[in-house]
Amino acid sequence: MAAPTEEYHGGGRGFAGCPRTVHPWWRLAVLLFSVSSMPTVTALVEGLYCGTEVCYEVLGVTREAAKAEIARAYRQLARRYHPDRFRLGDPGAEGETRESAQKKFLLIATAYETLKDEDTRRDYDYMLDHPEEYYQHYYAYYRRQLTPKVDVRIVILVTICAISIFQYYSWHNSYNEAINYLVTVPKYRIQAMEIAKQQGLLNRTKEKGKNRRSKEEIREQEEEVIRDIIKNKIDIKGGYQKPNLSDILLCQIVLFPYYLTNYVAWYVAWIYHFTICREEYGDVERLYIIRRYMKMSQSQFDTLDENTRQSFLEKQLWIKENYEV
Repeated sequence: MAAPTEEYHGGGRGFAGCPRTVHPWWRLAVLLFSVSSMPTVTALVEGLYCGTEVCYEVLGVTREAAKAEIARAYRQLARRYHPDRFRLGDPGAEGETRESAQKKFLLIATAYETLKDEDTRRDYDYMLDHPEEYYQHYYAYYRRQLTPKVDVRIVILVTICAISIFQYYSWHNSYNEAINYLVTVPKYRIQAMEIAKQQGLLNRTKEKGKNRRSKEEIREQEEEVIRDIIKNKIDIKGGYQKPNLSDILLCQIVLFPYYLTNYVAWYVAWIYHFTICREEYGDVERLYIIRRYMKMSQSQFDTLDENTRQSFLEKQLWIKENYEV
């Protein structure tokens, strides 16, 4: 059946007798039905908070309820539906099974966890009032879930302390390994024994009776004396140097303002003396410039013997042209 038409007389602009199609009424009805059947925006999303249930209704409280009222409602419901206390046929739990009671208890606990925290409750109320902001609700929910419950500052402090303890323990083991090695080196062992004899630490007195010691005990005492002398007389540099509490990470962070102040004062003094006043470098400053050219740390540079550093000064390596040659 052809669609109904009508003639249009366009006042001279159109063509006389040109037909115009009239849209049937049922097309408008289909459009209205489609719009009315579109899903409405809802604030209750499965997987967020209490899912499709309202947390306030789960606990039986209003949105204006105080924290004390929410806690009281939770305790009452928890006593009723807790798996260890639930009994079939209890008053108020008619028709409930153990499985359904357990699911309800989990829902009650989730509702309480949501409403007892002010920040989480604020996010939940915002979701109820603005159901159209799906992505914002997901972000707020998972941000709360994934954020550590412990204060981040405490976590950082504990981490720094753990690293500092590990540093000191590692350095102490390295230092003991170096001492154990030096004790076996004849050069240092002979020097330590001479010092011990001069100080009267290795003089063997004749012991009689119960006070007499075995050869093993005497040898152990001598080894301990030699070890102590090497510790006190030899200054180990580099990675095996004696551990110092001021070098661990925790102390470095605490003393950072002090170190920064000293560095700024040193840098200003350097600029004043050697850039503005054009003073000549001393041996300390010359060795510092050489160390910077060699890209060595202070501890690495300290491991060099005195003759090596003196040769650097004799060659005038603080002058860049001499160093590059």
